[in-house]
Amino acid sequence: MGTPDSARPDHGPDQGPQHGPDHGPQHGPDHGLDQGPDQGLLRVDAATVRFGARAALDAVALDVAAHETVCVLGPSGSGKSTLLRAVAGLQPLDGGRVLLDGADQAGVPAHRRGVGLMFQDHQLFPQRDVGGNVAFGPRMHKVPRERRERRVAELLDLVGLPGAAGRAVATLSGGEQQRVALARALAPEPRLLMLDEPLGQLDRSLRDRLVVELRQLFGRLGTTVLAVTHDQGEAFALADRVVVMRDGRIERSGTPLEVWQRPGSEFVARFLGFDNIADGVVGGAVAVTDWGELPVPDGVEDGPCRLLVRPSGVRLGPVEGAALRGEVVSRTFRGGHVGVVLRPERGPGLDAECGLGDTPPLGAMVGVRFVADDVVLLDR
Repeated sequence: MGTPDSARPDHGPDQGPQHGPDHGPQHGPDHGLDQGPDQGLLRVDAATVRFGARAALDAVALDVAAHETVCVLGPSGSGKSTLLRAVAGLQPLDGGRVLLDGADQAGVPAHRRGVGLMFQDHQLFPQRDVGGNVAFGPRMHKVPRERRERRVAELLDLVGLPGAAGRAVATLSGGEQQRVALARALAPEPRLLMLDEPLGQLDRSLRDRLVVELRQLFGRLGTTVLAVTHDQGEAFALADRVVVMRDGRIERSGTPLEVWQRPGSEFVARFLGFDNIADGVVGGAVAVTDWGELPVPDGVEDGPCRLLVRPSGVRLGPVEGAALRGEVVSRTFRGGHVGVVLRPERGPGLDAECGLGDTPPLGAMVGVRFVADDVVLLDR
């Protein structure tokens, strides 16, 4: 699979507003607790939630530092939404703790935790106008009217809806409703903003635009964010740190660039869309695989391995002199490049990336070589 435009490394934490801490050394699938420079604003400590015999959360440990945006990724049933609900106080824990600013939240109801919630279905109040929706939280906190109105105007301006306070909810487009829902979640000035599939109901072009705006907005406000999504492009574009969950546990955590370059496990690699995965045996500077000998990065230990070749590391060229040949069986336009699927003479199928002007035709036989920098060893 090619790198989605919104998930490319240049959308990671090296770009845009910097409001995440140095995340320190990253761990493999068993890393558990993310150690930051301090305990952070949010600490989830061995959180466990069971539904009958199934553990929806299995001793999950996670820290989120102040001003950091963390996106939790995973397939359906991985526990990501249960984690969000547990932090919000909407799902009781069967074990472990949730701490905010160091204070254990056991017994603290959701409305007293000082967190903001935004769901994919918006849940706006249809009987209230836009201003009434945004002002709801401050009004419940008994903020004086003049201050409420000033806050509403500021937030509507921030989310790109200046002067919309008097509009009826029914007149809003999906994207506008999403902006109002965000303004309403931010209005009480929560210490932690939590987003559950925040852009899930919007079309792709609008989602791509809004996710960039959200990152810029959180950077300006210094908001601390814990978001849940199944969309890797959305997570990689928005987050300072990406957390991938599987079966109620954290499988991988790191910056978008770190997770993309070093998925760690085969599960994470395949979840990110990488399919060029094979067994091999490393000896010296190469790994012997069903595709033949592949170059490996320096420092790789000799012995059996499971490895991934990113599509950008599968290079196509002339058949003459090539150690491996393959037939082009499909081509897919992906914006800045073309994704090509090959049927090699030996070994499983291969995904490759080609420039727009040098893509071989369907049915063509091409030579294949591999680039060591795009060969990644996976955890067994």
